[in-house]
Amino acid sequence: MSRPSAVRYLGLAGSLLLAGAAWLGGATDPWEPTVTPRTILAGRDGVLLPLCWLLGTVLSLVAWWWGRRSPPSVRWVWVTAGLWALPLVALLPLGSYDIHSYACQGWQQAVGLNPYGGGVDLLGCPWTDAVAPTWRASPAPYGPVFLVLAAAAAAVGGSLTGTVALLRLIAVLGVVAIAWCLPVLARRAGTSPERASWLFLACPLVPVHLISGAHNEAVMIALILGGLVAATGRRALVAGVLLGLAVGVKATAVVVLPFAVLMVVGVPARVRVAGGAVASLAVVSFGSGLGLGWITGLTGSGVSVQWTAPSTAVGMTLEMAGVPGAVTGSRIAGMVLLVVILVILWFRAIDSNPLRYAGLALAATVVLAPVFHPWYALWPLAVLAVTEKEHSRWLLVPVTVAAALCLPDGYNLALATKAQGAVVMTVLTGYLAWKVLHETNRTGHRLGSGGGGADRRQRAA
Repeated sequence: MSRPSAVRYLGLAGSLLLAGAAWLGGATDPWEPTVTPRTILAGRDGVLLPLCWLLGTVLSLVAWWWGRRSPPSVRWVWVTAGLWALPLVALLPLGSYDIHSYACQGWQQAVGLNPYGGGVDLLGCPWTDAVAPTWRASPAPYGPVFLVLAAAAAAVGGSLTGTVALLRLIAVLGVVAIAWCLPVLARRAGTSPERASWLFLACPLVPVHLISGAHNEAVMIALILGGLVAATGRRALVAGVLLGLAVGVKATAVVVLPFAVLMVVGVPARVRVAGGAVASLAVVSFGSGLGLGWITGLTGSGVSVQWTAPSTAVGMTLEMAGVPGAVTGSRIAGMVLLVVILVILWFRAIDSNPLRYAGLALAATVVLAPVFHPWYALWPLAVLAVTEKEHSRWLLVPVTVAAALCLPDGYNLALATKAQGAVVMTVLTGYLAWKVLHETNRTGHRLGSGGGGADRRQRAA
């Protein structure tokens, strides 16, 4: 058997095992007490469920990593990624109950309620029992674009099953759009289209969290990449409109917009990018009847306190050492640092490679945000995959950790290791900060430098 065939069928074996985990222990309706390390060790979940999840995750990671160097063609990558996703399409969601929250928020929007006015406990929903208790009191933390899509799914789907099926269809279409954008951007960035497509589409986080879990990252990333395709193709207004819609799915997409402005030439074109983004977001916000209430709804996303976000981990460690209110303070410090880093990245992108710096900006956002969920790792991966020419070893550890964090029905293993994880993450954060500063002082290295020549040649062409 050739290496490509071995990679393909090894990954398929992993996907089939993950499908078994979804069948045995995915997110159910109604919500049931969560599968945790304690229930697994006690034997309450049987032997097959944890084995399917563990072996499926390991095989998927090995196949993705093994196949990254020389995928035969973009078409081969598309077929392989589709084959890996197929077993998960019709089964219970893996990795979280979020899709049930999406369904309820869509129902609220469809019947004329304001999903930013409260959670399902306050506003109601016929499928409240399927929503994870953690989020029942939380208003929708998503933008109006996604709520309009979720409302359409709820209105057409009718039942929870029908709504979930349509939400998953929307996510699949998002992944298809991503698959089309990746090779286009890679060619324009001077990198391998095959390798860029493989690094993202074959990543185990995609079938689990974008296909099975149907997270709205699929739509957001598709709109971001579509906007970047338009920007690198000098279609300024289209770029602005698509990026504005991406912000309307999740506000974090806004960090890409300043870098997209640099990808077009001339002041009028840059004004069209910014104006298109503002106009498209305004049309959806006010056309949906939601206005700007979605901006205040974003505050609900910080309810989760886990060590997987470095700024939160530092605060947790300080609170364990007796410093009251340290989590809030460290989160604020993290956001201030993020703003500083984004400004530095933008100024460096002026004379270098805006596309790569956009990926670094998304990476900084994921690292310094107060909350981290495994599917967040896909934000920067989508952009960095098309700008990374050779080195990809740095991807292995974060993707492996992210892939292993969530048990089949969404229990985050960070919850079982709060104290230990917070201390380890704090030490790691301190070490990495010291290393970056040390290397910067020693070599004068500029973050993200290199690779800008291709972009400069493109803009000069």
